[in-house]
Amino acid sequence: MPCEAKPRFLVLYGSQKGQAQSIAEGIAEEAEDHGLVAELSCLNQNEKYNLEKENAPVVFIVSTTGDGEPPDNALQFVKRIKKKTLSTDHYKHLCYALLALGDTNYENFCNCGKTIERRLQELGAKQFYATGYADDGVGLEVVVDPWLEGLWKAIKGALSKMASDRTDVQLNLLTSPAGSPMLASQSHATASVTTSAPETQTGDVGVPHDALAASLTCSLPPLSESSLNVPALPSPYLDVSLQDMDIMEPVRNDAVPIYRAVQMTRGDSVKTSLLLELDISANPMMAYQPGDSFDVFCPNRATEVEDMLHRLGLQDQRNHHVHVSLKKDTRKKGAQVPSHIPQNISLLYLLTWCLEIRSVPKKAFLRALVEHTGDSVQRRRLQELCSKQGATDYNLYVRDSNLSVLELLAAFPSCWPPLSLLIGQNPCCYLTHSCLKHPGKLHFVFNVVEFPACSGRPAGRRGLCTGWLFDLINPGLVFPGKPECSGSRALPKIHVSLRPYCSFRPPSDLSVPFIMVGPGTGVAPFIGFLQQREKERQENPEAVFGETWLFFGCRHRDRDYLFREELEGFVSSGILNHLKVCFSRGDEQEQGEKEITTSVARPRYVQHNLLLNSQYITEILLRQNGCLYVCGDAKNMAKDVNDTLIEMIKTELQVDQLEAMKRLAGLREEKRYLQDIWG
Repeated sequence: MPCEAKPRFLVLYGSQKGQAQSIAEGIAEEAEDHGLVAELSCLNQNEKYNLEKENAPVVFIVSTTGDGEPPDNALQFVKRIKKKTLSTDHYKHLCYALLALGDTNYENFCNCGKTIERRLQELGAKQFYATGYADDGVGLEVVVDPWLEGLWKAIKGALSKMASDRTDVQLNLLTSPAGSPMLASQSHATASVTTSAPETQTGDVGVPHDALAASLTCSLPPLSESSLNVPALPSPYLDVSLQDMDIMEPVRNDAVPIYRAVQMTRGDSVKTSLLLELDISANPMMAYQPGDSFDVFCPNRATEVEDMLHRLGLQDQRNHHVHVSLKKDTRKKGAQVPSHIPQNISLLYLLTWCLEIRSVPKKAFLRALVEHTGDSVQRRRLQELCSKQGATDYNLYVRDSNLSVLELLAAFPSCWPPLSLLIGQNPCCYLTHSCLKHPGKLHFVFNVVEFPACSGRPAGRRGLCTGWLFDLINPGLVFPGKPECSGSRALPKIHVSLRPYCSFRPPSDLSVPFIMVGPGTGVAPFIGFLQQREKERQENPEAVFGETWLFFGCRHRDRDYLFREELEGFVSSGILNHLKVCFSRGDEQEQGEKEITTSVARPRYVQHNLLLNSQYITEILLRQNGCLYVCGDAKNMAKDVNDTLIEMIKTELQVDQLEAMKRLAGLREEKRYLQDIWG
């Protein structure tokens, strides 16, 4: 008897850091449990699919990167569908569903998903399921989980409608009607776990459930007494083996020496800001422009690698060769060995350079840990943390606390995961930006990140990359009051890589005025902007130059006013026309300071100074076609600046909130309002 063909649908993803891809792969893998076949591709793989002739439902899973840009593996697709030559009925045959991933800490929330959906509808495509907008700022799972639960009913409904519209196609769907609820046994999307708080058994290592306060390892009613909906157990698709054999570790060719390291802030500052100068004279391929971004790759701390080896029970196999391959019976669509795992490496190299053991564990990872946890109390708590009901606890004790994988394992000592579970933790890299323009040198400024103690972390710690850099350069560090010594020891090398695409650059038209907003270390790329303007003035003495404005803020004038001498020098030479500085701690305005050089306003934050200059700012942006650049903190500063700009436009143009938001959105579309911000 011939096999009966299963209904098919298409899953397309655009993913920068792997989250959208993981969700898409999960959909494709689960399709078989629903009697369906999913064809999986990334958006740029247009040779694998043809939307112009597609007659099955299409599911898009897309994230947003940078300043609202498409992910690298979706960029070509977005360019294709934006072609103005396409007719309004180009996709009239297409029915789609879309899940957009974003972060409301950034202004262009889900911009790639919104762009794709807007264009699909302009080209005639029809939506068969409501679009989901998942916010990484509060937890993607808040939207993703219910969206996925409802997706299968919607796909079956779309397939049924298509089948009824095509009398020449016999489509057998499912034994259950499209609208009937799926049972837990039919779908791995969620598993209903009904359990009460487990009794603490003799020999249990877990925390008693009658503890007085909730914590990472202990919950209180009603959560501790609730039935739980936990995520599907991810199907393993990788085999990891260790072999005792001689290997030659890979040699990286992206190392550059640190030429100089300077502490920019005083010792009693709240934050420690450091300037690193790298010597790239021997790397001609690393040419860069002011504002360009690049990655700094750092190893995991040796003590933490040692701890992880012991937690895995592999301390005696640290020098063994790691072999990673696909399981022969894997059902995972598009499965492949992760690209961040090179060949011919030892276990020690893998844990040091290839996996970030400081990463915050996702819920899917916690779900997988449940299967390797012996203690019943600890197992139940891990189920709670990865469940829908435990979302608040997950955010509080794991996500918002920046709890690492290693810290989590330390809190659940009866959990002994296999090495294969860690393979999905991408290596750590730190994104930073060039600030000075000198031939053969690359400069960047950063704050040393500090994480306070919390439940699951008995003592505070520094950030992985910034803490590593601080320890690396500390013996040779130059700081205020310490003279530079030409005979100091040579500083080490670090691994860096320039990012290929950057739109955060000053206007190419010299006559265009531009405004820079960069409190704290956010001022760093603007030093490069102004140095470039200085060079352009020297090379084009007769040219007409647009005005330049810089809004800077810090806590204290005498502790953390970064690049003060350089900025005041730019003002004196006319390179920087307006410097507006404010201090958030104390009344530190100096009397008698001339407004023409540095206007040190009493307002505490940069957005307050923007309001004071509202008339000038709106004139530049809305009537002189000027540009605005914002660099720095995403969670507070960038949001406050954006809200302030909307208020300024409302006031100066006498328009309502919606119209002001449209005007600001127009500046983004024209690439005249650019952000380079971080959480």
